[in-house]
Amino acid sequence: MGSVVIPIPDGDQGFTHDLKQEKKFQVSLSPVISFVQKNRDAVRKAIHAIKVGIALVLVSLVYFVDTLYEKVGDDNAMWAIMTVVVIFEFHAGATLSKGLSRGIGTVLGGGLGYLAAVLGQQVGGIGNPFVVGVSVFIFGGAATYARLNPNIKKRYDYGVMIFILTFSLVSVSGLREENVIEIARERLVMIVLGFVICVCTSLFVFPMWASDELHDSMVSTFEGLASSIEGCIEEYFRLVNEKENQSVQPAASFRDCISVLNSKAKDESLVYFAKWEPWHGRFRLSHPWEKYQKIGEVLRELAAVILSLKGSLNSPEEPLQALRESIKEPCEAAGSSLAWTLRELGESIMKMRRCQPGAFIVPKLKLVRQELSQVMCPFKLGKLDNAEGFAVASFVFTLMGVVEKLEDLSKEVEELGELAGFLQG
Repeated sequence: MGSVVIPIPDGDQGFTHDLKQEKKFQVSLSPVISFVQKNRDAVRKAIHAIKVGIALVLVSLVYFVDTLYEKVGDDNAMWAIMTVVVIFEFHAGATLSKGLSRGIGTVLGGGLGYLAAVLGQQVGGIGNPFVVGVSVFIFGGAATYARLNPNIKKRYDYGVMIFILTFSLVSVSGLREENVIEIARERLVMIVLGFVICVCTSLFVFPMWASDELHDSMVSTFEGLASSIEGCIEEYFRLVNEKENQSVQPAASFRDCISVLNSKAKDESLVYFAKWEPWHGRFRLSHPWEKYQKIGEVLRELAAVILSLKGSLNSPEEPLQALRESIKEPCEAAGSSLAWTLRELGESIMKMRRCQPGAFIVPKLKLVRQELSQVMCPFKLGKLDNAEGFAVASFVFTLMGVVEKLEDLSKEVEELGELAGFLQG
């Protein structure tokens, strides 16, 4: 049979050429994507700096445009710039929280300061500075005392400080100025302008959501603790055959546990900021952020228990090889189950789906508890009246403590799924 050559039309050649160019374009973007993923924090900080610069340029239009500057004046225009510098925060929720605190503090302080100034002007004469001075002393002292309260200082410290500042400025200005209400009104307008510019820039120009950061950090915590458990089990039983080999790198790393133990302040701040953020993406206005805080507390307790396993690795009393070998298989199986449970719970939060702990996780944890209880049988550990037996018993008891904390953690994650409306897995 003869062969037939089918020519390729020009259109197909052009299509092939386009595909090559598209592939080349995709390859050229891969280094950029890789750089962004590796330097995510640095990129986010750079974006925040650019956003602050944009907000400052927008608010500076009050100075740049002659018509606006003539209406506002130099003394009042600076309040808009000062507002942007002071309240623009990294997270959108923090900006909203700080901006509203400044607004409430300004309105209350300005209103009471105006009343104090008017009262002083009504008294007149030498009684005017006396009334204003007594008012500043009473309100300033009372607000300062309130700032010392831990609950107020933690949430409303900035708003109380702005109240003291605004009240003092407005009331004292009444001693030299007649139109106090006009000055207060113009300054309030400038503060509102700065606040609006901050909020719009923060929400609509590459917003940094505290809720997303809290959600992602919570998921990574589960993975980190799972890796710590696996590394600790591997390190403990690797010493059986490699006890004298100092060149082998340790498999256990407790950096994730230490990081979790130090995460309380950060988690509380992110939870507070997330409550202020509007509905976006997967998170509704009524999302149960307090439950994230509760899960964080259980994770810190779990990290402390895992960290206590470090004592078994560094114990001066080395158990006999035969004694460790007798518990190696059940303990490694338990460690794998515990790591799997942590990853399953973390994946449940990440994908926002219910993992049904009562159907799968809790029975598996009960089985692990039973296996570890059997390991504690004196016939397996031998006599516990020697140092080797106590060292092994301490290690197994600590693993049982991890099981107990995981049972509590699974209940908290299940409650989070119910409150947040996670989809069925």
